Amino acid sequence: MNAPRNEVRIIAGRWRGRRLRFPADAGIRPTPDRVRETLFNWLQGDIDGARCLDLFAGSGALGIEALSRGAGRVVLVERAPRVAAYLRETIAQWDLRGGEVQQVDAQSFLRSPGWHFDLVFLDPPFADGALEPLLAALAQSRHLAPGARVYIEHAARDGLPALPPGLEPWRSKRAGEVGYHLLAWEGSA
Repeated sequence: MNAPRNEVRIIAGRWRGRRLRFPADAGIRPTPDRVRETLFNWLQGDIDGARCLDLFAGSGALGIEALSRGAGRVVLVERAPRVAAYLRETIAQWDLRGGEVQQVDAQSFLRSPGWHFDLVFLDPPFADGALEPLLAALAQSRHLAPGARVYIEHAARDGLPALPPGLEPWRSKRAGEVGYHLLAWEGSA
């Protein structure tokens, strides 16, 4: 039996098998299980204690999966008030220590000072055309720690967007209509 469209399960770690149930009508497109499984296999040695940023949190699946697998801190950025409230409730109910929600749009967050991340999940809505400008803003933001990894997801038909200086492709794959990549930050903080 298929899971409801507004539900996604945590694949591994402390909360393995638990299901995130997000608002059904919020336009959220969670990263599919098989894509998350591949991503976290790529990151296997980099998650424990990592500082992570989930820049378009939506369902929270990427950030909460990272916490489940041992990330030290995850900031979930979500601009929609109702979705941000759902994420806060989930963090409280599941006692997700190290999880924090920032209700703000991605560009505004990237302009804020004082945050450095080892891993960034960047999965904006495909139709917005926001990925390339967001990558440029992220690279200029000084939020990336030395050696950081940046995960991006996009419509496979669009191909890998132009990358700003300092970000290089490290791993790439496609699952149906989804193209996904793990980028390596070679710039400075």
